[in-house]
Amino acid sequence: MRLSVLDLINVRTGQTARDSLMASKAMVELADRLGYTRYWVAEHHNTESVASTSPAVELMYLGADTERIRLGSGGVMLPNHSPLAVAEQFALLCNVYGDRIDLGIGRAPGTDPVTSAAIRGHLGAGSYVDANGRPLDPVAEFPQNVMDILTLLSPGGAEVLLRHGQTYTLRPAPDLAARPEVWLLGSSDYSAELAASLGLPYVFAHHFSGRGTERALELYRGNFTPTDNGTKPRTFVTVNVSVADTDDQAWELAEPHIHSMASLRSGGGLSRARLVGDDVRSVLTDELRQVVAPALHTWAIGDAAQVAEQLRETAAEFDVDEIMVHPVQGARPGEPSDAWPAKLHGLELLADALL
Repeated sequence: MRLSVLDLINVRTGQTARDSLMASKAMVELADRLGYTRYWVAEHHNTESVASTSPAVELMYLGADTERIRLGSGGVMLPNHSPLAVAEQFALLCNVYGDRIDLGIGRAPGTDPVTSAAIRGHLGAGSYVDANGRPLDPVAEFPQNVMDILTLLSPGGAEVLLRHGQTYTLRPAPDLAARPEVWLLGSSDYSAELAASLGLPYVFAHHFSGRGTERALELYRGNFTPTDNGTKPRTFVTVNVSVADTDDQAWELAEPHIHSMASLRSGGGLSRARLVGDDVRSVLTDELRQVVAPALHTWAIGDAAQVAEQLRETAAEFDVDEIMVHPVQGARPGEPSDAWPAKLHGLELLADALL
């Protein structure tokens, strides 16, 4: 089984955004040495606890001292960007890192409606409705925008038809040493069906949703339309993971993330994660634990042998040969602010058990 890593570049209590980026750089370099397949970073905006706002910029920094691991977005939230801008950014990454780049594309804005509108140029008193007074829908053009990116990244680029029958060629780079592998991401039937219709690889956000995974993958595989070069369905799932030397330690290390998810689902926002121990337990009430409890069966928590078995079972359940782990271990008081010691150790434990 192959293992990969999803990183939101979280900012915890006592960390700066710079600290969290340095910590993530250490993680991707370790994953590279240990034999993980790919390392993806997310896109979120205007969130106190997440520094991952610009995947392409982050990947240029994070990958500088890696040698073999694939680097990708998990994902670029396409409603926030023009297809040409995304194609240019990932073409640039390919010209630095060659054929190691994945372009994972998502449909959600990755933020609240006001921030989403501001990203698209409607800051402050900007327009949130169209000319007919209907609310603007930033995802309405998503299928076309995905196809535009595929066209822009094709060998001939995109041909734009102008007036009087003239055409204009758009290319994302003067030349390309390689092209990114485009993946479609999602947590719904819609994304699965779109990926199938376009013949693209697909990833279901099992770590976030935890529901609907089986149905989405059945729709994807059952409706897959091969492209001209005979592509076949390719997929994997994401899993929240807290692995440590003992089961008790793994559950203790997971508590800050459990609290963050409970707070988010209770309408409290996504604040910086508390530290492991008394700090998080002072606010993680039994009521908050119950908010997250129904979803914990989709997480993998325990010692290395336990988590390895849980991941094997997940891979078998969904018939995949790759799992992308989302490390959720917290930090203890006194640990360096520019590192995630428990996450680093967890990557080592999983590699020893599964790679």
